[in-house]
Amino acid sequence: MQRKTTMLRFHQLLKTSPPCESQAHALSSPIPCHRKASMWVPVKHKSSGGRRPKRKVYHRVHELDKVMDFQKKPALILQLKSIIQSQKHQSLLLRDLEKEVGFVQKWNFMAAIEKYPSIFYVGGGNRTPPFVTLAEKAKKVAREEAEAKDLMEPILVKNLRKLLMLSVDCRVPLENIEFIESELGLPNDFKKSLLPKYPEIFSVKEVNGKLYLHLENWDSSIAVTALEEQLGGEGISAPSGLGNKVRISKDGNFLGPHAFRMSFPAGFRPNTSYLEQLERWQKMDFPSPYLNARRFDIADPKARKRVVAVLHELLSLTMQKRMTSAQLDAFHSEYFLPSKLLLCLIKHPGIFYITNKGARSTVFLKEAYDGLNLINKCPLLLFNDKFVALSGRREINSCKTMHSP
Repeated sequence: MQRKTTMLRFHQLLKTSPPCESQAHALSSPIPCHRKASMWVPVKHKSSGGRRPKRKVYHRVHELDKVMDFQKKPALILQLKSIIQSQKHQSLLLRDLEKEVGFVQKWNFMAAIEKYPSIFYVGGGNRTPPFVTLAEKAKKVAREEAEAKDLMEPILVKNLRKLLMLSVDCRVPLENIEFIESELGLPNDFKKSLLPKYPEIFSVKEVNGKLYLHLENWDSSIAVTALEEQLGGEGISAPSGLGNKVRISKDGNFLGPHAFRMSFPAGFRPNTSYLEQLERWQKMDFPSPYLNARRFDIADPKARKRVVAVLHELLSLTMQKRMTSAQLDAFHSEYFLPSKLLLCLIKHPGIFYITNKGARSTVFLKEAYDGLNLINKCPLLLFNDKFVALSGRREINSCKTMHSP
């Protein structure tokens, strides 16, 4: 039902909404498209003398849709591992499984226990009630999780700090952090296990009856976006000095210090007019996302491009470079995000991708993926891959590993 509601909202936005607030130029030139790998979305137009109205198309990226499908089994295995490890004796009575996951989900977990004896061991019998625990090989691999978490801590502190630095008041409701804690890689008890260790950086204060996570100290050295780090690594730090007569790249990518990496979906065929507008947008400079949003007028095209950079940076701070649309929308007030957030994301198909696979619509940062493969993986994701590989699943290898600063 939620998926149908999301799709209905998706259609209504494209059908009735004005151009997105965060779009620097109306990049909506007529584009010939293939119908196969896309979704037709009708859009209202003025009368054209009886001609059939034009349609806008949202092209599917099947590899990113599959990412959502392929995560179901690993998520189930890792959740059951966590439940078992949370028990007093590192084992769970099968009769208590329903209390942990509910009646419906219990059967999915029971199937996983039966299917993966290399990970889960079932014991008991006679007068001993049946229980499940980790198999010996799984226990051995599970011991490596502590090292992965140690490596994650400086990454988490830095990313959490940057999350607060992006906000207009250097504070975010604590409930919003809890809403995305798994996406950031935070432990469930981060309020007790992580925050008190860094009182010089974080504090929790009540504002108007709501708890907020506050930033105590600003660090200019980390007020650098993932985009700036990427361009710096490629040696692009200043305009190239090329004139207006430059070759227009058909994939939308341009060399320059203010250009986003583009990845158009298959079947997306931009015409020359579209690419010329996109080139002007790519060349246009914009204020840093780490500058206070109150300083800028949203009517300014540079400020609207800055909003795209804020969304880019938010997704970059997550482990898997993706968040649900509801999670992004939860930060609307703290980051001055546009009211038509979904439409804003749709307007930039080369940067973001929205999939409705799974229980909720999910927003991907496209440049972070090479097909099904997440290019950079943090230590915790690498550990998760190793543990899930005990099931016989052939995990997609990471091209690079994210290290602590």
